[in-house]
Amino acid sequence: MDRFPNAADVDFHSPLDLSKAAAAVLDDEGRISGWGFSAQRLLGHSPEDVLGRSATRLLAGAPEQRLSALCKAHKPRSTVLDLCCRDGHTLRAAVTFTPLADRGVAATVVVAADVEALRSWEAQLAMLQGLATESSVGLTIFDSDMRVVWGNISTDLELGGVAQYTGRPAADLFPEGEFISRHHPPDEDQIMEHVLTTGEPILGMHYRGRAPADPGREHVWSCSYHRMLDARGEPMGLFEESLDITDRYRAQERLSLLVRAGKRIGASLDVRRTAAEIADVAVPQLADEVLVDLPPAVIEGRQPPTGSAPGHSLLRMHGRTPGQFRTSPVSYPPSSPQALSLATSRPVVDASPPQAPGEVGSAASHSCLFVPLLTRDAVLGLVTFRRSSNPDPFGPEEQTLAVELAERAAVGIDNARRYTSQHEAALVLQRSLLPQHLPEQSAVDVAYRYLPADSRVGVGGDWFDVIPLSGARVGLTVGDVVGHGVHAAATMGRLRATVRTLALLDLDPAELLTRLDDLVAQDSDSRADGGLIDEALGVTCLYAIYDPVSSRCVWASAGHPPPIVADASGSVALSALAPGPPLGLGGLPYENVELNLSSGSVVAFFTDGVVEDRRTDIDLGIDRLAQVLTWQRCPLEELCDRALSDLPPGPQADDATLLLVRTRRLDADHVADLELPPDPSMVAHARTLTERQLALWGLSELSFTASLVVSELVTNGIRYATGPVMLRLIRDRCLLCEVSDNAHTAPHLRRARRDDEGGRGLFLVAQMSQRWGTRYTSSGKTIWAELATP
Repeated sequence: MDRFPNAADVDFHSPLDLSKAAAAVLDDEGRISGWGFSAQRLLGHSPEDVLGRSATRLLAGAPEQRLSALCKAHKPRSTVLDLCCRDGHTLRAAVTFTPLADRGVAATVVVAADVEALRSWEAQLAMLQGLATESSVGLTIFDSDMRVVWGNISTDLELGGVAQYTGRPAADLFPEGEFISRHHPPDEDQIMEHVLTTGEPILGMHYRGRAPADPGREHVWSCSYHRMLDARGEPMGLFEESLDITDRYRAQERLSLLVRAGKRIGASLDVRRTAAEIADVAVPQLADEVLVDLPPAVIEGRQPPTGSAPGHSLLRMHGRTPGQFRTSPVSYPPSSPQALSLATSRPVVDASPPQAPGEVGSAASHSCLFVPLLTRDAVLGLVTFRRSSNPDPFGPEEQTLAVELAERAAVGIDNARRYTSQHEAALVLQRSLLPQHLPEQSAVDVAYRYLPADSRVGVGGDWFDVIPLSGARVGLTVGDVVGHGVHAAATMGRLRATVRTLALLDLDPAELLTRLDDLVAQDSDSRADGGLIDEALGVTCLYAIYDPVSSRCVWASAGHPPPIVADASGSVALSALAPGPPLGLGGLPYENVELNLSSGSVVAFFTDGVVEDRRTDIDLGIDRLAQVLTWQRCPLEELCDRALSDLPPGPQADDATLLLVRTRRLDADHVADLELPPDPSMVAHARTLTERQLALWGLSELSFTASLVVSELVTNGIRYATGPVMLRLIRDRCLLCEVSDNAHTAPHLRRARRDDEGGRGLFLVAQMSQRWGTRYTSSGKTIWAELATP
C-alpha cells in the first residue's frame, strides 16, 4: 500500500528527453518531413495535417526568417517559441534545433517541450544538486548489503571524506556512537535490515556519537531511513537522512532539566535532602558527580556566616536517603579555584583539576565547575559539578545552566534552613505547652499519647493536662483547637494555661468551663475588632475532677466527646454526658455529671483524631477504643499503644490525643474525720485529736505545727460559721488539713498591726504550710493547708 497516495508523481527525466519530448524533422526548405507521436500529443496535430507543409504554420506570428536561420545553423540551437495547437490555443515551448547531414541531404531535428515543464524539471535538478553539494542534511546511500555507496557534501564533511568509507559497512562510520531513542531497536544494522525487509521507513531516530571530522565534541543527529527500489520495483538499497541537532537537543535537555529541577529541588524542606536533590537532577545529564559543601550553621538551621566567604570549615554532604546521610569536613586553600568562586560569587571552571585530597581511588576528573550557593544575604556554600567519563569541558551554556540549578538549590537550602530553625522553635514551643513530666499524685495512674497531624512541625491544637488539686484530688482535662501547626498550638497554650489557673481556684468543672467560655468570647471580640481571624472559635474542652477519698468523679464538657469508662470488672460504658456548646459561643449552660468509680477503673479521655478519620465513622472509632479498654487490667502504656495501633497509616487528618487514667482510692486508715459543734471549746479537742492521729501515723514530728494550723483553721470556722465544723486529716504525699463550714465568706490573709488583737491566724497558717487555700462547695467552703512530711 502506498504510504503517500496523494503525492505527485516524480519523474527526473528531462522534458527534452527524446522519450518524452515532441519530435519532428524539417527539410532544408523548412517543410515538415517527420512528425512523431509525441509531437501530436503535445500540439494535437496529426501527421496528415502537417507532413509536407511549412513549419511556419505552427508558429504564432510570422517568424519565418528566425525559423530559416535556426534550420540553417551548423550546430544545435535552442530557443523559446510560441506554437499553435490544433485546439486554437498557443503553447509556449522550449525548442531545440539540431542540424543533420546525411549523404548530402540537409535536414533538422526539432525537439520541443512545454517551457513550464522544463522549468519545473530544472528546479528539481537544482534541488538534487543542492542536496548533494550544499545541504546541511546528510544523505548517505547504502546498497542491499548495507555498505556505503555514496554520500553528499554534508556526509563528506562529517566523515572527513566519504570516499575512504565507500564499500564499508555502516558500523564503521561512527564506531562508538549509539541510538538514544528507545522506540526502535538500538542497533543500526537491525534498523537498516528492518527498513530493507519491510519497506517501512524509520524516522526521527536520535543518534549520539563523535564525528570523525570532529572527534573532540559529542554530537546528536536526527536520522531517518528509507528503502530504494530499482526500475523493476526490487529493493536495491536504502538511504539515510541525518541532521545535526546537537544545539537543539541540548537546549531541550537543558529545558527538561530545569523543569525537573523546579519540581524536585527544594521540595523536601530538608537541607540534606535538598543537597541530594540537586545531584539527582544534574547527574548524569550535566555532570558525572555533584558535590555540595555547606557551613555547619546552615545544616543546623542557623544564620549562615557573614562578612567573608565560607572557604573553611565546610561540611560535604553524603548520601541520598536518611539512613545514608553523613558529612565530612572539607576546606579550600586560598589559591584554589573553589576559594576563588566563593570569594567572587561567580562560577569557576577548572579544565584539568587534580585529584582532591581524601579522594584516593576516585575517577580522575576531566573538568570541574565550581558554583557558589548564593542568597540575598550571604554565601551558603559551594556546588561542584565534576566530569570524569565525559571529556567535554563545561561550555558557556552549561555554566549558565549550572548557575541556575545552584540558584534553585540555594533557595531550597535557605528555605530548609529557615524551616529547620522554625521547626526547632516549634518543638521548643511544644515542650513548653504540653506537660513533659506529669506531677506526682496518689489519685490516679496516668499514660498518654499525643500525635500531631502536622508531624513535620510537631505541634497541633490538642492539649491535655493533669493538675494536682487540694484534698489529694486531681484535675484532668483534654481539649481540641480547630487547625494544626504553630498558630493552633499557640491558642492551645493560652487555653491550657487558663484552664490550669482556673483549676487551681478549686472551681467545679461546670463553673470552670463557664468562666473559660467567657474569656474565650472576650478574646474573640477583641480579635474581631482588629480584623484578625479568631482561631479560638471551635475549641472544645472537657474538665474532670477525681476525689480519691470518696472515689467520686465530676466532669463537664464544652462540645468535647465524653470519656469512656472501664470499671474494675472490665465492663465498658460511654459516659452519659451531654456536652455543652464549644467554647466562645455562649448561650447554653454547662452541667456537671457525677459518677462513683471503683478503685482500678480506667477512664479514657480523647480527642476526635483518636476515633475519627476520613475513612472511619466516629461511632466505629469509639467502639474500637471501647474494645481496647476491655483489656483494662493491662498496663496503661500497653493500652495506649493498642488504642493507637489501629489508626490508619500515613498522615492523620486531625491531631490525636489520648489520656488514660487508672483510679485509686485512699485507704480508710489514711483519712480521719471529726465533726465539731460551733463551740470555741472544741478547738482544744481538735488539737488533741490531731496529735493522737499523727501519733498513729508515725508523724509525731508534725504534731506541734499541725496542731497550730488545725487550731487556727477550726477557730476561724467556729467564729464565722453558724453550723457544725468538719475537720479532715489526710495522710498522702503530704499531710492535708481541711476545715469545712457552711459560711461562704472567703478568708483574707493580712498582716496584723502591733496593737491588733486578731488577724494573725491565717498568716501563721501560710507561714507554716507549703500551700494553703480555699475551695467552695454547695454547702459552704473548705479551707485547707498542706504540710510537708519528714
